[in-house]
Amino acid sequence: MASNSIDKTGLIRGLGLLAAVSIILGNVIGTGVFLKARVMTCNVGSPTWVIIAWVAAGILSLAGALTYAELSAMKPEAGGEYVFLRDAYGRIWSFLYGWMQIFIAKTGSQAAVAVTFAIGLNDFLGGKLKQVLVQQDIFGYPFELTSLQLIAVMMIVIFTTINCASIFLTGSIATVLTFVKIALIAFVGIGAFIWVTGGTFSHFSMSEAGGACEGVADSVRYGAAGYSFIAGFGAAMLGALWGYDGWNNLTLVAGEVKNPEKNIPIALIGGTIVIILLYIFVHFAYFYVLDPTAIASVSKDSSVAKTVVSRFFGGDVKTFAVGFAVALFTVGLMLSSIGTLHTSILTGARVPYAMAQDGLMFQSLGKLSATRVPVGALIVQGVWACILALSGSFDTITDYVIFGSWIFYALVTTSVFVFRRKYPDANRPYKAFGYPVIPILFLLVAGWLLTNTIITSPQQSFAGIFLIALGLPVYYYLTRVNRKEQSGE
Repeated sequence: MASNSIDKTGLIRGLGLLAAVSIILGNVIGTGVFLKARVMTCNVGSPTWVIIAWVAAGILSLAGALTYAELSAMKPEAGGEYVFLRDAYGRIWSFLYGWMQIFIAKTGSQAAVAVTFAIGLNDFLGGKLKQVLVQQDIFGYPFELTSLQLIAVMMIVIFTTINCASIFLTGSIATVLTFVKIALIAFVGIGAFIWVTGGTFSHFSMSEAGGACEGVADSVRYGAAGYSFIAGFGAAMLGALWGYDGWNNLTLVAGEVKNPEKNIPIALIGGTIVIILLYIFVHFAYFYVLDPTAIASVSKDSSVAKTVVSRFFGGDVKTFAVGFAVALFTVGLMLSSIGTLHTSILTGARVPYAMAQDGLMFQSLGKLSATRVPVGALIVQGVWACILALSGSFDTITDYVIFGSWIFYALVTTSVFVFRRKYPDANRPYKAFGYPVIPILFLLVAGWLLTNTIITSPQQSFAGIFLIALGLPVYYYLTRVNRKEQSGE
């Protein structure tokens, strides 16, 4: 039975409903909700359209969660999306998904989040922490190694080690850190309405006019020459989807969730709804305090949320109360980064583990420790994340994450139609609400987003496709090696 305490692969089902919800919230709520308002305001120009983009991206994520809930309750196994693709379309598509997660998505995100923590710590200490250790050109490319990257590596090592303990411990830590994330959003949002003087809802009737918009391309910048609203709204949607990214990650640890037929659908759907409500609330707070032009002018090295907190208690930076509020927010943001790093390491390692179980990855990654944890997969994932953090290439790689991820989100969603047709009598503890309309709408919007990204950012899009395609020679190599090993045995 899937609900037994030990999964058929040997994993322990030690994650209850609260831990399952915490994994979703912990993966999703990171830094995007505190950072993306600036860029999105530059993309669409008005607070109303920024809110609409967050609502639309939230509904799209919820539509995906509704579909994933059926798939996960039907196949509650380690690897989640990898398993769905394998059983619906075959090994090569599931391998390419796993390759993207290992090589690009999970490890790149882990490196980025770890460096975000280090930057936050440096900011908290007044910029005294950062030191340039190495600076030189390598084959014509500038390379810089700083103390912040070493701190990021240290955090990856620490939380990889913690995840090597037991699923009970990691689930408990995820729950605690998730409460910190919710408290941070509540602190910013409630504080904006209570402790800020001069806030007004009239800001919602204004449009962005001449903000700095650092780093925003003219093609997707409101008011710029050659601007298209469709392209701008598509860019804003991608920004919002980055903020929601991670709602699917519970499926990766489905083999370790207690009573998965019931808890996974509740956690996926309930967790996504909670995130939507939190995001909309805090963005109302941002625009209540700051007008669109002020938000667009926030430095790309800072965050809208921090700027809002600096307006608490009259905004006099010399007062103890304001300094304490900003320091509290900075610490909370660091803890939020740690929470995202922790749950990302937890869920990400289950993909190479599931691949190794199928002979599509090195067999050592499919072995469990005495506490029934895939330590080999965790270590390999941690090493690659550390390399990315040290190389400084994670920013480039994470630019391709959303595009590559949504290719597979769409492909996984289509598998619900395949399973309904191939296995009409299979046990489905939960059936997707609104089937087939909601999955179809999800696919139509996902298709529009991908097409819009190819048109507006062709270099980024095709680079993402190329990085995924790099997995093909690796796939053929591993299948040939494993075939030889099996023949030898």
